Amino acid sequence: MDVLEGLDPEQRAVAEAVRGPVCVLAGAGTGKTRAITHRIAYAVHTGVIEPQSVLAVTFTTRAAGELKQRLRRLGAPGVQARTFHAAALRQLSYFWPRVIGGDPPQVIESKLPLLIEASRNLRRNADRGELRDVAAEIEWAKVTQIGPEDYAAAAAKARRTPPIAPEEVAGLYEGYENLRRRRNLIDFETILELTAAVMTEHREVGAQIRQQYRYFVVDEFQDVNPLQKLLLDTWLGGRDDLCVVGDPNQTIYSFTGATPQYLTGFAVEHPAASVIRLVRDYRSTPQVVTLANRVMARSPHRLELVAQRPDGPEPVLTEYDDEEAEALGVALTVKKLMADGVPAREIAVLFRINAQSEAYEQAFGGAGVPYLLRGAERFFDRPEVRQAVVLLRGAARSADGADPLAPAVHAILSGIGLTAEAPGGGKAREKWESLKALADLAEDMAADGTDLAGFVAELERRAVEQHAPPVEGVTLASLHAAKGLEWDAVFLVGLTEGMLPIVYAETAEQIEEERRLLYVGVTRAREHLHLSWALARSPGGRRSRRHSRFLEGLSHQLPAGTTRAGRRSERAGGRRPAAPLHCRVCGKTLAAAPEQKLGRCTTCPADYDEALLENLRSWRTAVAKEAKVPAYVVFTDVTLQAIAERVPTTEAELLAIAGIGRVKLERYGEAVLDLCGGATDAGSLAGVTDE
Repeated sequence: MDVLEGLDPEQRAVAEAVRGPVCVLAGAGTGKTRAITHRIAYAVHTGVIEPQSVLAVTFTTRAAGELKQRLRRLGAPGVQARTFHAAALRQLSYFWPRVIGGDPPQVIESKLPLLIEASRNLRRNADRGELRDVAAEIEWAKVTQIGPEDYAAAAAKARRTPPIAPEEVAGLYEGYENLRRRRNLIDFETILELTAAVMTEHREVGAQIRQQYRYFVVDEFQDVNPLQKLLLDTWLGGRDDLCVVGDPNQTIYSFTGATPQYLTGFAVEHPAASVIRLVRDYRSTPQVVTLANRVMARSPHRLELVAQRPDGPEPVLTEYDDEEAEALGVALTVKKLMADGVPAREIAVLFRINAQSEAYEQAFGGAGVPYLLRGAERFFDRPEVRQAVVLLRGAARSADGADPLAPAVHAILSGIGLTAEAPGGGKAREKWESLKALADLAEDMAADGTDLAGFVAELERRAVEQHAPPVEGVTLASLHAAKGLEWDAVFLVGLTEGMLPIVYAETAEQIEEERRLLYVGVTRAREHLHLSWALARSPGGRRSRRHSRFLEGLSHQLPAGTTRAGRRSERAGGRRPAAPLHCRVCGKTLAAAPEQKLGRCTTCPADYDEALLENLRSWRTAVAKEAKVPAYVVFTDVTLQAIAERVPTTEAELLAIAGIGRVKLERYGEAVLDLCGGATDAGSLAGVTDE
């Protein structure tokens, strides 16, 4: 096997640099996993290292599983690929009885139960949401090696914004640590601390671990925190057979203590290091890559990506009147992409905070678009999946090996809810999607000759590695949760000032991290990329929002007139304040949003065509019913009243009505003007017939 075959020149350079120190600066979509797996396999095949002497460190169990799979295919089984925590816990559990005595401490999955108890001990209200944020503060403090007594000063220096007073956080931190030690419990941070301490204090342990592992590879090195770096240095013990891989422009976890400085300063720490840059982007079209490069044009560590794929569609920037209109617009565009052949599982909607998902869940549910929330319940923890695995395991024990895999799996899954057609939505649809994912995986494995026992073994392996099969549904996820993933079509939504960058990002470093979040989002897209924002929170609300500053300089790539925001960004001197609006009846300045929309005081007499207003309402009802959305998403009552009072005859007159923007003009303008011109068949104008 020629493990160097098919590598590009830079990937080959990584693979051939079999001795450390090596630093690989790998841009998004440049094949970094391919490069490092081929490097390990090449070192094994050429006799440089034994596979059992390699420790490849990743940040997720799934990434570790993928690394091991690839290495097995390359003829290098036996390589250990684990997360920092998994590797440390394995070593700690092995040596604990010998050097400490007794059973190893119990690992706690969550800090919350102990924090609740510590809060009660301090006679304070144990609010779970608040305590979850306190847990995040404690984790930051522990990975940056800050004790309870130093937390308040360190948090102020780092300009953190804890959920409660820093002194209260410090008190809870101290109470949590006291309870944990008293009960012989360890958390994920303590696992790393104790492993490093045991290796340092017990030299024979350190010597044995270093004798075992001589060859280190660390992926996503830009996300390493000080505690992980301490453990890595302890593992190395002064040696430098280390290869690190990362992209400083994808550092988005600094709030957890991660720092790109270990990656960007690697050549300073290791003057003899080979530094190799991977910049050929195999994931995204040139149009997506161009926009990604523009987003990071000012980054001091920018890797200028070079697209390798054929041309694709231009990214689309869209401004909406309000958040509901944005969610509906995205849902309808997703539906069109699916109709054009893009699978739902190859589409993602990404947002800054999880609270933004609700509008898209409602819009997708109303539009009949299947979706799944990433970061919610793990696939193999779902009740229907657990039930299916139990039934499949039992069937595998009694099978004689003659039953074809796919029919056998379908028969079992049909008994617990898998049907030929998908349910309409809700929990039933989610359960069906889970079972369908298992059935599809069985179909794929059956083509390779796998039997039922082999299929069950694969499910069990995937459960350990949290390697879920693809579920047929549009992914709704935060930008942080999307890192490391990719889709054919990506929608980046809610791109307004105050959301991206988030309102509490104040320092230059914090702002730049927000820019990197947008870059991560952009580089998740293979072909279709949509970026959008809304001017108001709710229909009829004050349209005072601005698109994100990070979009400046991007919109000129698009055809003229695509977005209003694009044209506004080109004005020198920024945005001028709007002139005050006056009542068209009495001349008084209008302050309230409904009055500004009507163009008159609510106490001034209204003069409108009642028949036109009734036709407008009938048309709106028909449009909303066809789109399966609430009527106010089309136009609010106040907007319809304003149209009936002013009776616009041109697009310019329609645009002059507050609450009607370009998006709604393009979507509904023709029908509204027809109604204002005397048309009465509201159903026909709405695209609804009696057939």
